[in-house]
Amino acid sequence: MSRHFNIENISDGVYAAIAKEGTGSVSNAGIINVGEHSIIFDTFNTQQASEDLNQTAFELTGHSRHHVINSHWHGDHIRGNQAFKDSIIFSTNTTLNYMKDIHPDRISYQKSNLAQLENDIRSINNKLQEASSEILISQLSMQISFLREIALSLPTLELTLPTVTFESKLTFYGSKRSVEVIPVGAGHTQCDTVLYLPDEKILFGADICTNANHPLLIDGDPDNWIIVLDKLLDSPIRTVIPGHGQIGSKEILALTRQYICDMKELVELSLTQSNFDINEVRVPERYENWGASANLYNNLRFLMNVSNQI
Repeated sequence: MSRHFNIENISDGVYAAIAKEGTGSVSNAGIINVGEHSIIFDTFNTQQASEDLNQTAFELTGHSRHHVINSHWHGDHIRGNQAFKDSIIFSTNTTLNYMKDIHPDRISYQKSNLAQLENDIRSINNKLQEASSEILISQLSMQISFLREIALSLPTLELTLPTVTFESKLTFYGSKRSVEVIPVGAGHTQCDTVLYLPDEKILFGADICTNANHPLLIDGDPDNWIIVLDKLLDSPIRTVIPGHGQIGSKEILALTRQYICDMKELVELSLTQSNFDINEVRVPERYENWGASANLYNNLRFLMNVSNQI
């Protein structure tokens, strides 16, 4: 049992590691026993969460070395790579280049500002002591827990890059099952990868889809993202493990698609109004209870900038 994630047994030898809020995981991951080896899909936001993932994978599959897939370059999917140094780590070449270009400076900056991070934690803790609302207490507690995991990871965090890249579909064959690793192109980022089990019709979608969480649009291509989702919706998929949120059906793909379309529509409507203030936009009722609500305004600003450049 890990403090960072819950294990969901989806099928014989197929497991989803579902992130616990406020821990070192942040996003979901996957463990798939192919037979002769296992595949790890994404490695969480911290090495302490990923070390638990590695140990759990060994306990569930009996394999100590794995084929690790990085779905895209965002830190909550790749910063745990160092726990899998003895494994083979795969990504698209585009994902590898983004990791090399962005993360060294980002990690170096965070390490040099560790003292400020500790001050931030103390400041939030002071607010927590004064809070009376149960909702606010829960939010502040989760924020402190998350930041403490970052502070714990930074002193020994090392950027561990993929060692094998691919540009088209990879298929891993084993005695238990075959696994398809599919680059779908630009969507959530400029190059996203999903993992598909054709026999069980299970999709590990990474951040191409989220369940009851505002997806982040600002590093990707929303128009092509919709095309990617349309193709997946036309595929024979029964079970979807999203990058964030709980396991579900293909409906998760449809809801993510609807979200992107609704955000684009909100921006198009705003462009017809004078004195429009994006900060006054109310969260659409459909998404009021979704997590990662801060993404809403980042998404709207991004889409507005895109519209203004057309």
